[in-house]
Amino acid sequence: MTSSRSAPQAADAQPVPSLRLRDLVAMIVGLVIGVGIFKTPPLVAANLGSDWLVVLSWVLGGLVSLVGALCYAELATAYPHAGGDYHFLTRAFGRDVAFLYGWARTTVITSGSIAFLGFALGDYATALLPLGRWSSTLYAVLSVLLFTALNAKGIREGKTAQNFLTTLEALGLLLIAVVGLSLASPAGVAPAAASAPAQSASFGLAMVFVLLAYGGWSDAACLSAEVTSHRRNIVLGLGLGLLVVTALYAAANLGFLHAFGISRLSGSKAIATDLMRSALGEIGATVIGLLVVVSMMTSLNATVIIGARTAYALGRDWTALWRLGRWDAKGGTPLNALLAQALIVLALIALGATTHDGFTSLVEYTAPVFWLFILLVGLSVFVLRWRDPGRERPFKVPLYPLTPLLFCLTSAYLLYSSLAYTGLGSLVGVAVLAAGLPLLAWGKRAQHAAATKAQ
Repeated sequence: MTSSRSAPQAADAQPVPSLRLRDLVAMIVGLVIGVGIFKTPPLVAANLGSDWLVVLSWVLGGLVSLVGALCYAELATAYPHAGGDYHFLTRAFGRDVAFLYGWARTTVITSGSIAFLGFALGDYATALLPLGRWSSTLYAVLSVLLFTALNAKGIREGKTAQNFLTTLEALGLLLIAVVGLSLASPAGVAPAAASAPAQSASFGLAMVFVLLAYGGWSDAACLSAEVTSHRRNIVLGLGLGLLVVTALYAAANLGFLHAFGISRLSGSKAIATDLMRSALGEIGATVIGLLVVVSMMTSLNATVIIGARTAYALGRDWTALWRLGRWDAKGGTPLNALLAQALIVLALIALGATTHDGFTSLVEYTAPVFWLFILLVGLSVFVLRWRDPGRERPFKVPLYPLTPLLFCLTSAYLLYSSLAYTGLGSLVGVAVLAAGLPLLAWGKRAQHAAATKAQ
């Protein structure tokens, strides 16, 4: 069967609105809250050295994320599409740039995120129930297979699991805040032997770590074609989702500061575990281990759902990849794209298992490419306002052009910081992005051949 004959079949079924406001909020909260809130608070505290600055940084992180969300809300309500960012870039910068983004997202950004979430889940699950020498890797593989199978069955099953896991995750962070504010106290905790906060505070570096913990909300744009009453619910979903995350992050950090103070918070390697063990003993340490596993499952499920939508959009637009553009009408999922995504993630897990620290390696693999394209999406707000002035925009970003300009400057700074921080590790992601160029040339030839044959 030739591509030119097969490609139209990809249009037989398409996404339909089935996600309510609460589903979108649960998806956003699940995408954002992951391993970051359990790893970054000590790094933020060490760079600030002041209780009120720590809390302010987490609130400011929510506000900066909200600025970006306002830009995405304009794009998603004006151009609802399962491709999300991919579709915005197609309209703003053309098919070639969008193709490279779709390639990078499929092979580097989303797949890498799923893989390192799998490793993080595996590390904590192994502490609770080890499975032998390759325990973390086995847990990573099993989690990817589980959530791929769940979402391959249908969006109904995927969103039900997401709503349940997000509720558990939110309750867990509230538990941390309550324990820190009421059960533990600074007087009852021995001071840390670790070093005090850094002498030369760096608010900028602290914000890099804060915004790392806030990352992921932008992926919700891939659901814009599946959200009911999308003109209203996309804006509300992004706003409410980030409001919930900001409140949970601020509350958790208030708990950490009340229990330990700035010095011990700065020196902790596992602050949530330290807090729960101090208050509740080994039972508390077990509880926090379970909470982290739930958080990883929540983010992993949401990322599996989101990630396959970009591959589906690629298949819809490019004849050579038409099989990825098949939509399963019965389950309401891009089934082929889900399966292809799982294969890529499993390959990345195998690669990560051969390194000293699979989690760190895969973070380095994804960060610079991610921020490069987030910057381009921010610029899309300006480009599309200029190129498509007659387009109906149900929501317009307030204080234009200052708001999108702030978002672009923040993204540019984080791109620079991620390149400086990851060093040579970032070259892997850049190399994979460059590897998409031959694929782009092949796709264009296939597209031209199909168009010529159809004439």
